[in-house]
Amino acid sequence: MNIRTSGILLHITSLPGPFGIGDLGPEAFRFADFLSSSGQRFWQVLPLNPVDPAHGGSPYHSNSAFAGNVLLISPERLVEDGLLERSDLTAIPEFPEETVDFTRVADFKAALFDKAYERFKAGGVSDAYAAFCEENRDWLADFALYQALTARYRDASSWAEWPRALRDRDPKTLASTRQDLADAIRREQFLQFLFYRQWRDLKEYCNRKGIQLFGDMPIYMPYDCADVWAHQSLFQLDEEGKPEAVSGVPPDYFSETGQLWGHPLYRWDRMRKNGYQWWFRRIRQNLTLFDYVRIDHFRGLQAYWEVQAGEETALNGRWVEGPGSDLFRKLSRKFSCLPIVAEDLGTITPDVRELMQEFDLPGMRLLLFAFGDDFPEGAYLPHNVVRNCIVYTGTHDNNTVRGWYENEASEANRENLFRYLGRLMPPDELPWELIRLAMISVANTAIFPMQDILGLGEEARMNRPASTEKNWQWRLSADAVTPAVLNRLLELTRASGRCEAVEEEVEPETDRDDE
Repeated sequence: MNIRTSGILLHITSLPGPFGIGDLGPEAFRFADFLSSSGQRFWQVLPLNPVDPAHGGSPYHSNSAFAGNVLLISPERLVEDGLLERSDLTAIPEFPEETVDFTRVADFKAALFDKAYERFKAGGVSDAYAAFCEENRDWLADFALYQALTARYRDASSWAEWPRALRDRDPKTLASTRQDLADAIRREQFLQFLFYRQWRDLKEYCNRKGIQLFGDMPIYMPYDCADVWAHQSLFQLDEEGKPEAVSGVPPDYFSETGQLWGHPLYRWDRMRKNGYQWWFRRIRQNLTLFDYVRIDHFRGLQAYWEVQAGEETALNGRWVEGPGSDLFRKLSRKFSCLPIVAEDLGTITPDVRELMQEFDLPGMRLLLFAFGDDFPEGAYLPHNVVRNCIVYTGTHDNNTVRGWYENEASEANRENLFRYLGRLMPPDELPWELIRLAMISVANTAIFPMQDILGLGEEARMNRPASTEKNWQWRLSADAVTPAVLNRLLELTRASGRCEAVEEEVEPETDRDDE
């Protein structure tokens, strides 16, 4: 990220397609073509780990730090692989085109996966599948068992309510259970094999076109997940396996009472003693999936907000020192480079800035935050942006530019914005004007949500922090990316010095009746 480039933020679930959710099929490759043709060099996505429809499909609430989201598996590519018949895809439910219904999608794809798994078993174990299971055995065996046990004890609210021997991971009980649930375990491993194979193919395609995949990694894991169950000693749990202290943040831009996330906190002292092995494996896994990785809530690695379990809000918490530079020194010895981006939004203390500077980690600058009370001295204004950062109009946690202007911006925000732009303009022109400001800034990297490229309003917002309503559902319409959009983006990218030659330029659409 030390050269002038730009890219687009669009999660895989937001791609168009006939199966109710974006996936790793043809539309993903078409979007990669669009990125390449428009001069973009980054495709940023959200975490790819499994999601739970009961938690709204949030990619930041997953039952594994290592497994992939099998809902992203492309049925069309399963047909190509001979694991499904074309006739298996004839009775597709009428899914909404502009949103994701995670529950319906999960039910539909589960039936397809059952068919694919039966055909896989009939063909025998392939060398590629066996190699995948061996290469990923340090997480895959526990995750597949956890999934099988979750299905068996579906009425339990978490693994803490499983029979004690399973909860406490008695070796003999685990061994016998693996035999009892061998088929269910193998099915889970098979689905992970499919996900990783399809993702690998997409990543190789993007990299050949000069596109770098930029992923995201939540700092914490939910309590009810395979990692906490498999590594209980590394988390702040009591003798019954229940959390002693949980995660959150104090009052901030999004909430007056803070945000009580509720994840169990790490026992950093124990992680330090074993050389941060779990974190090393996690970073390694993410750098297999992505070319660059953003660590969400990065400041929690320097100091984290600790709230005692049982509190109803995050108000009564305290800051506790995290692993800081010790963790990154250890990681630096394991990796030749650390292509990591720090999510450093909100109130960031000097020690966090020092940590980022020590390891040359770029941070983030959001233009939607640039026109507030600190105008015109604020760090988010284009003239105050630094080179070693990524400048955004907004992210998945913010409103769209147009939605912000129409529904959130104060009169003072609007006055500061127009004063900075030097003129008044209607809301439909603002997204591209802020994109232009980001493009011409000195920041090495500029990235924009696809919603802003299309000039969409609040209806296209991806997430509303501190809310569980209508999040993570937005999808791109199949006909939204027109040649006119492509060429406008390409022209601006070239004018701002952020791209080299591209494969081809698409001519703008013309009115055939006038020809």
